[in-house]
Amino acid sequence: MDTRDPHDARLSRRRFVQGLMLGGAAAGLGMRAGVTMAQSDAVAPRELRGTRFDLAIGELPVDFTGRRRLATAVNGQLPAPLLRWREGDTVTLRVTNRLRVPSSIHWHGILLPAGMDGVPGISFPGIAPGETFTYRFPLRQSGTYWYHSHSGFQEQTGLYGPIVIEPARGERFPAERDYVVMLSDWTDEDPLAVYAHLKQQGDYYNYAEPTAPEFLRDVRTQGLRRALAERRMWQRMRMSPADLADVGGATYTYLMNGRTPVDNWEGLFKRGEKVRLRFINGSAMTLFDVRIPGLKMTVVAADGQDVEPVSVDEFRIAVAETYDVIVEPSDDRAWTVFAQAIDRSGYARGTLAPRAGMDAPVPAMDARPVLSMGDMMGAMGGGSMARHARPEYRNPGVDMRVDTPRSNLDDPGIGLRGNGRRALAYADLHTIGGALDAREPGREIELHLTGNMQRYMWSFDGVKFSDAKPLHFRAGERLRLVLVNDTMMNHPIHLHGMWSELENADGGFQVRKHTIDVQPAQRVAYGVTANALGRWAYHCHMLYHMEAGMMREVVVS
Repeated sequence: MDTRDPHDARLSRRRFVQGLMLGGAAAGLGMRAGVTMAQSDAVAPRELRGTRFDLAIGELPVDFTGRRRLATAVNGQLPAPLLRWREGDTVTLRVTNRLRVPSSIHWHGILLPAGMDGVPGISFPGIAPGETFTYRFPLRQSGTYWYHSHSGFQEQTGLYGPIVIEPARGERFPAERDYVVMLSDWTDEDPLAVYAHLKQQGDYYNYAEPTAPEFLRDVRTQGLRRALAERRMWQRMRMSPADLADVGGATYTYLMNGRTPVDNWEGLFKRGEKVRLRFINGSAMTLFDVRIPGLKMTVVAADGQDVEPVSVDEFRIAVAETYDVIVEPSDDRAWTVFAQAIDRSGYARGTLAPRAGMDAPVPAMDARPVLSMGDMMGAMGGGSMARHARPEYRNPGVDMRVDTPRSNLDDPGIGLRGNGRRALAYADLHTIGGALDAREPGREIELHLTGNMQRYMWSFDGVKFSDAKPLHFRAGERLRLVLVNDTMMNHPIHLHGMWSELENADGGFQVRKHTIDVQPAQRVAYGVTANALGRWAYHCHMLYHMEAGMMREVVVS
């Protein structure tokens, strides 16, 4: 039985978690736990520079919604301190675990030896309570990255922070101001309870399921026969056109640099300056659509790698992705940095302004989109046939298969199509310098992203991580990974330790990334050079999807 609150109470709750908060990790308790002046005139995550760092993982009292809770933090800060490194250096990080449970830190997107990657059970044993683990690795790249726990649900409770690696030869796209904008989602619930709710009822946090009045509306606009046929089709497939996000504003408060929308993170500028904004999605489960109404954004880097500049009004940032954009505010006025969740159940918000304390109008959220037949079936007019693995059939963990997935990269995704704004798509991204390895792949591995929404089971090829054998890459080989999304959810897939070089529809190089978001019913292919010996994690970065089984171990030997 659904025991959730009535509609009005839900609306009230959602408004509460979106903006009616009383303070952040520091301000809500009347203390300055983690927010300090990282730059002369702006509030940003505290910054640590150098090559040697001491980090301590512990608990931090926070109050984002009027309820006091305990977060997992680094050096008493949420987000964790900004680590500013320099390409070519070797960094040493002594991480002490002051929790009562094991912990870990994974350096997301950083190329390093497997033993330094920080994934318990794969690349190291984890950090036991009271122990200190020393990470040490050279920096062979530059750009915007981040770090987070890979233990349990600690990432959901606050253990994440930004990394900026300054290029040895200076920035290709210099700017007068440089800010990290870290997006995240916070829940007052115990993440174990969130996961249990999802296992009991996959749409537990989805309050936008089709209703009887909406059916009557469809009858009026489409006719009874078509409206009934559409309802039967969705029911037969045990799907809903409203399945945009597993977890949304019913429990989440969305944060920008650890601040709620009311608390309003600020970045300052002088008119005419170029401002670089390093967006990082450190959420557990939320894809954001980002825009700054009235300002064009020039995207200059994706996942830390410089790209040919492209001017957009809006971009989607999936969990774990990073995008650097440059804006040039031309007036002495405030501008709202607006990041609405993909399901439009809430937003994170901050302000760019010439003076502290200024505000700009906060736009209304867009209407909640609904999934289309293309999001469920792919290329309905034809297309290449998918090869499904045997475990996908007669499997209670697989509730749908896409036989003709679409492979277009020019689709910005549901909710961004035809909304009148220029939205970024993967087809717009071109890494400067091209592919790192020009060899034609000698081998192809196809994997399907599979699941059963009602049972909340997630997997590759219908096999969850605990039952799967590792994937083996031969050291030095160039191979092509093909991912086919057989579900109706987005899945940002992250391969540790090696770059994923996305291909366009013709098989040519498109863009280099560490995390590739695969849209519903979409097929993507990317090249990987197996140049990193050892054991690596390969998984969906939606935290609860990974926990449920959408993960593999990759062995390079």
